[in-house]
Amino acid sequence: MVAQKDDRKFSVLIAGGGSTYTPGIVLTLLNGLDKFPLRKLKFYDNDGERQKKIADATAILIKERAPEIEFEATTDPKEAFTDVDFVMAQIRVGKYAMRSKDEKIPLKHGVVGQETTGPGGIAYGLRSIPGVIQLVDYMEKYSPNAWMLNYSNPAAIVAEATRRERPNSKIINICDMPIDIMDRMAAILGFKDRNDLDFRYYGLNHFGWWTEVTDKKGNDMMPKLKEYVSKNGYWVGGDYDAHTEKSWEETFKKAADVYKLDPTTLPNTYLKYYMYPSWVVKHSNPNYTRTDEVEAHRQKMVFGECKRIVDAGTAKDTEFKPDEHSTYIVDLCTAIAYNTHQRMLAIIPNEGAISNIDPTATVEVPCLFGANGPERLSMGKAATYQQGMITEQNSVEKLAVDAWQEHSYTKLWEAFSLCKIVPDAGIAKDILDDMIVANKDYWPELK
Repeated sequence: MVAQKDDRKFSVLIAGGGSTYTPGIVLTLLNGLDKFPLRKLKFYDNDGERQKKIADATAILIKERAPEIEFEATTDPKEAFTDVDFVMAQIRVGKYAMRSKDEKIPLKHGVVGQETTGPGGIAYGLRSIPGVIQLVDYMEKYSPNAWMLNYSNPAAIVAEATRRERPNSKIINICDMPIDIMDRMAAILGFKDRNDLDFRYYGLNHFGWWTEVTDKKGNDMMPKLKEYVSKNGYWVGGDYDAHTEKSWEETFKKAADVYKLDPTTLPNTYLKYYMYPSWVVKHSNPNYTRTDEVEAHRQKMVFGECKRIVDAGTAKDTEFKPDEHSTYIVDLCTAIAYNTHQRMLAIIPNEGAISNIDPTATVEVPCLFGANGPERLSMGKAATYQQGMITEQNSVEKLAVDAWQEHSYTKLWEAFSLCKIVPDAGIAKDILDDMIVANKDYWPELK
């Protein structure tokens, strides 16, 4: 649906302004001013030095491309959250130093080390909960009519915590992974991008399945996609994947094996961690994980390009480009601002969207987005395989939030033990005890 234009302009705050994803969001906002006009753009981060590197380059970018937009970067919550319409939250509590521990501690015990799944994801979740809740409170205090689009990881645990702690807040938890995969589906099928496709999808965050993919005329695209994915996963190759990092190449290709477990659906790539954990550990380097790869490549590129822009005094010919991560967020803002009822994914309380799953589970399903936020669509019953998987993983997420709320060692041990990635309770306890030491500055003291 095409947005109905009016004369409004919006104020957007990027919370986590020092993120390496920030330049892509800024470029997407600037490229989309015709459909989502801005009057103000703000950055907020509790690390002013890191944020300044991004902000100084952004100031040049905005001055050259849209000088009418007011821009500021701050570490002061009141200044940041006052007079905003949308908050885009992308914080990483503990930064890459803690992400590295999330990945390396489990691997030391022969268990998958990943930032959003398994023990690493749970550890990260307990750090993220208070940080995201603090952002919600700032927003409600200084701009109570604003909407927050949160894509701070791990989204599933954060969504469960905000469901309990701030049930009436205007926070929408989202993830760009299915969006990236749907762009790959479009490329496989020969379409321009994901917007040429319709779909049905259900599950939890980083834990879901497509049950239907059609073109805009209603033609079934699943047979062609299944044939391709069964051989290649979601790997497109060629120019499309020219800059895709090695670890992601493995992930996209491994989807071929994950697909074989249920050829009636198409899987989210993250299911490889749950269905093939031994393979993942075997193909992991415990001394050089995804964090090291990000720091060596993405982070180095982003901060290097920011410095180049500042030193040159111009952002012309910048290497920064919009990406799926940012286009999805801006599409969501546009849908809410102009009440378009565009169909997109969100992580929300189930409340019957998947009829045979706990109504309080925070599920990832298609929603229609309008002025009142997301309106969930019914996905019917989960098949037995998916129902079992979802129920187990949702219990892990609920136990993790229980542990944070109750400061309970036992509940957190239960969460680690129940997780499909962890082989037994003894190993779960060893990992947990190491994680407690590593997270002493972030977690509540467990009893």
